[in-house]
Amino acid sequence: MRRIGKWLLGLGGLLVVAAGLFVAYFFVRYPDVPAAEDVRVAATPERLARGQYLVENVVGCVVCHAERDFDKYTGPVVDGTQGAGGQRFGFGLEPFVIYTKNITPTGVGDWTDGELIRAITAGVGRDGTPLFPLMPYPHYAKMARDDIEAIVAYLRTLPARPAAELPARQLNFPLPLVVRTIPAAPSHRPVPPSSDRVAYGEYLVNAAVCSDCHTPMDDQGAPLPGMDFAGGTPFMPGGIGLVRSANITPDAGTGIGTWTEDQFVDKFRAFRGAPARTLAGDERLQNTEMPWGNYAGMTDDDLRAIYAFLRTQKPIVNRVDKHGPLAGR
Repeated sequence: MRRIGKWLLGLGGLLVVAAGLFVAYFFVRYPDVPAAEDVRVAATPERLARGQYLVENVVGCVVCHAERDFDKYTGPVVDGTQGAGGQRFGFGLEPFVIYTKNITPTGVGDWTDGELIRAITAGVGRDGTPLFPLMPYPHYAKMARDDIEAIVAYLRTLPARPAAELPARQLNFPLPLVVRTIPAAPSHRPVPPSSDRVAYGEYLVNAAVCSDCHTPMDDQGAPLPGMDFAGGTPFMPGGIGLVRSANITPDAGTGIGTWTEDQFVDKFRAFRGAPARTLAGDERLQNTEMPWGNYAGMTDDDLRAIYAFLRTQKPIVNRVDKHGPLAGR
């Protein structure tokens, strides 16, 4: 019996060593991305204008890296917090809790332009930390390099905001290891001509990260195969209530298959310049995570291109119970 006990003890020790080597391998091997470039982005008027349009209305930097007022419908960004970060993602529905970082000069003023470009497109911070893909760098990696430089140029113009002391991110196992394998070298592609509305719409849908919110995911945050844009992803706006994303496939019964192009554009137009409505009492339980006010700033032509692309997607029957309870609760 003693011999068996010693054998089991030795085996346990070997397993511990093997596990340690396995973890060490991940920390040495990953993230596997090129070093930050030695580059300086010129802040031309044209580049700043393009960057402002993308940051404010398409890619969502100032929506995530800011405080949102979920006492109002659509959770508009609190003026004066743009870029300050501190917004919490993860309220018990996801296997993670993450706080967005300050991307004003207070937070990234000492970063080089190359380090910012690498973080935005390859998912690695200045100190080599792999970013969790809630920061949608796999999408930004497919954008045109000119657009990424425009984003960087505009971010440099944000006023410095105070940086709050934030808790460290929390990732349930095996996410700490998985997240190290996700960063990759970007695969930039040019902006398609706007005359090719489907290709241009696809570019905008990728830049606006529509699929991440409108595609249902499994318990580990991986998109369900064959369910692209079918909706149903749960959100808790401001940590209160429950809302699920809409099915935006061309299914006539459960998606937007019966919507005309004008109806689609008008849905966004309704939020242009309109002050967000203050919610009272239980109305807060019926809020939305969708930052309509920001996306409403897209041009009609860009919205029509997005509609054209969505019409090419596979219709998926998925009736979304927008505010219904979670299963098992």
